[in-house]
Amino acid sequence: MWYNKNIMNEAFKHIAAILNKGIGHLGYARIDHARHSRCGFPEFIYGAGKTAGQISGIIKELNGAGTPVLCTRTSPEKAELVIKDFPEAEYCELSQCLLIRNSNSKECIDFNVMIVSAGTSDLGVAYEARHTVELCGCRCELINDVGVAGLHRLLAEIDKLSNADVIIAVAGMEGALPSVIGGLVKCPVIAVPTSVGYGVSAGGFTALGGML
Repeated sequence: MWYNKNIMNEAFKHIAAILNKGIGHLGYARIDHARHSRCGFPEFIYGAGKTAGQISGIIKELNGAGTPVLCTRTSPEKAELVIKDFPEAEYCELSQCLLIRNSNSKECIDFNVMIVSAGTSDLGVAYEARHTVELCGCRCELINDVGVAGLHRLLAEIDKLSNADVIIAVAGMEGALPSVIGGLVKCPVIAVPTSVGYGVSAGGFTALGGML
């Protein structure tokens, strides 16, 4: 296949220049402001490994663009420092998520996400999923503690499950819940393993293997 190397290089440079127009350069981070228009959801912050000062700097950049903020895996100590800079921020200690909602955080009423957790111990991961879904603009409902140890609890919610557009099933232990739900509904089921469990749960790897 024939191609001109110079033309290809110029084309790549042109594409990169267009894409970089939506990048906010902070030195320690590059904020992808064009992600929503490109992918359908905004850029979120992974808080683990970042300092409170770095998180605040990224939030300032996102706020300036009118983007809702979700910072996951944020310790209470970091959250306390960041909230001093942004009093409007909410902190969910259970999921360790820091949130700032704005006028762009609107629900998409035509799409319904159902998050289902196997047990109360899985709630931290379930709430992280819920915050993510809501800030992406979708309606979301959480059904908790309906694991397979008491199948009647899950079956009692079958009407809600049947009307969902997508279900996120969060479970630890042996990770059986997504398979059971998958046999009851026609919508896509996203399986999320957690590290909850003991014995042969192997820190969540048993749930991961079962779900795969």
